Amino acid sequence: MMNRKKMKKLFYCSVLALVLLSCGNRRQSPEVLQQKIDSVRTLEALRELRRQGIDLKEKSPLQLFVDSLNIQSLPLRYSEDYVKYLPDFTVVPMAFVSFLELEGRSKPMAIALPEIDGKTMVLLAADLVDGEYELWLYSLDDDYYPIDKLMLYEPRKIASKKLQQSLPPQETYFSITSDGEIRVLEYASNEDAEGQLSTFVLNDSCQFVEQQPQ
Repeated sequence: MMNRKKMKKLFYCSVLALVLLSCGNRRQSPEVLQQKIDSVRTLEALRELRRQGIDLKEKSPLQLFVDSLNIQSLPLRYSEDYVKYLPDFTVVPMAFVSFLELEGRSKPMAIALPEIDGKTMVLLAADLVDGEYELWLYSLDDDYYPIDKLMLYEPRKIASKKLQQSLPPQETYFSITSDGEIRVLEYASNEDAEGQLSTFVLNDSCQFVEQQPQ
């Protein structure tokens, strides 16, 4: 999916100050701001030890950012208010946009999920030109680099007048259970009463795999 060695080299050259901008325009509590400051100080202390010849594994800027995110409680279900207001989401620093495959997005946002069986997942909101957001679920490796992603929500697509008869609108809905079962329901048109339900789980390789109906 990505050249991780090249990614990691670029990340360690990123400006750490961008991590502190992850709160976007939203005012953060003193506790959250202190947590971010402590994270940066910890990284600087680790770098100083490395300069002294003590080789310790330091956190990457991406890991510091993910660790700073709010945690989305589970179970989670689609609601109009949730996809509209994205409560407790944090703006993604532009330095991370290309690594998260969010090119062309001007204000993507993110929130972390609780760890499930030791696996890390992040919910990413990718902004569209009309101000609405797609929702993607990302799985991360032990170094917090993306392994796989799954679209959970795509806003209703309204075709132009010329194409309205041949291109029906689509909308997807989703839910995530406390044990990590992901359900995605897609309606092909307004006349589609049942929709198509797909169920996914995260396997041992942190890939999203579809469960076959029993």
